[in-house]
Amino acid sequence: MSNIVVPELGESVVEARVSRWLKQVGDRVTAGEPVVRLETEKVDLDVSAERAGVLASIARQEGEDVKIGELLAVVDETGAGANGGGARQAPAAAPAAADEAPQRPGRASRAPQSPQAAQEARATPAARRVARDHDVRLGSLHGTGPGGRVMKGDVETALAVPSAPAPPAPPAAPTAPPAGTPAQPRVPEARTEQRVRMTKRRQTIARRLVEAQRTAAMLTTFNEVDMTALMSLRERRKEAFRSEHGVGLGIASFFVKAAVAALRAFPRLNAEIQGDEIVLKHYYDIGVAVGAEGGLVVPVLRDADRMSFATLESSIRAFAARAGEGTLTLDDLTGGTFTITNGGVFGSLLSTPILNPPQVGILGLHKIQDRVVPVNGQAAIRPMMYVALSYDHRLVDGREAVQFLVRVKEVVEDPGVLLLAS
Repeated sequence: MSNIVVPELGESVVEARVSRWLKQVGDRVTAGEPVVRLETEKVDLDVSAERAGVLASIARQEGEDVKIGELLAVVDETGAGANGGGARQAPAAAPAAADEAPQRPGRASRAPQSPQAAQEARATPAARRVARDHDVRLGSLHGTGPGGRVMKGDVETALAVPSAPAPPAPPAAPTAPPAGTPAQPRVPEARTEQRVRMTKRRQTIARRLVEAQRTAAMLTTFNEVDMTALMSLRERRKEAFRSEHGVGLGIASFFVKAAVAALRAFPRLNAEIQGDEIVLKHYYDIGVAVGAEGGLVVPVLRDADRMSFATLESSIRAFAARAGEGTLTLDDLTGGTFTITNGGVFGSLLSTPILNPPQVGILGLHKIQDRVVPVNGQAAIRPMMYVALSYDHRLVDGREAVQFLVRVKEVVEDPGVLLLAS
């Protein structure tokens, strides 16, 4: 017999939740084959069998919270398994008549479908996985994602809709009430509620946001950036840049470069507090906040100061794609000395970003919008962006914070200065 236990989960992660068993008691498993999926506060993690055999027993059920080292399951290496008869037998096929049963209204259609059909649907990998597990036809769902893409939450919402009862018989034609009878009050429509357990990631997001506001003296300063020069540069260079590097030239890489330049000038924003000491970091690991189905994640660009524009753009796009697929690793999300978040991609015009502890600074970007601004004494229409810097006032003074944001503004409004930076 060999045990499958909760592995090390990464820095500061001590607990996980059993999300889904990929194998059941009696199933054969091979060495290295995933057996169970754990949900942690940062990523989902598949735990594999170390040795081949038959899954003899399952110690923890789906939805249970587990800690590092706790037993998850036992594999019988002799191959006998818990049922004494080797691999679990597939259930007998359902009668053909079952396929002809009418579908119940009020619920997503459920019928066997091939993996190829699921792949053809416009759905995220997480949505396809849940749909396969519950035999839900993706084609019957209305997607709430970009371009009508079916998200994981769309499938879960369909699963949560109760089956509708059979329609009642038509009511008899109403008869007129006797004269003088008071009118009956209108019966309100039924209102329903749904109780959904928080994911580990959402619990962690909630805890860390409250922690940041409780433990840090957080303030925010604002400024606005004229994006004319940067947008003009992108327009002139975008085709050549894509042809040479195989990736588009966005604005994110410029703001990463601008943030690094400002962090060099104001190093306390790249530090953290440990007890009564200040830890000044002479490297620049920039976290880039990415929205995913399970909640916001912040993958880290290691040594961002050494990255070229092409490398930054490729890395940011890869992080966004992997966040959507749920394939980011713990190492991708660990550490970081400063964070950039862009609410503008969702249409936010102005917001106050919350610190990502133990970091003491976070830069918020927003929607680019044409506005009338004074230029050389004349009114002009320019593409403008509000930027925000939230900072921990325990370590960073207001003067430093304002000057940091001014430095970011200067670099973005004159991106040519990046060529002169050391």
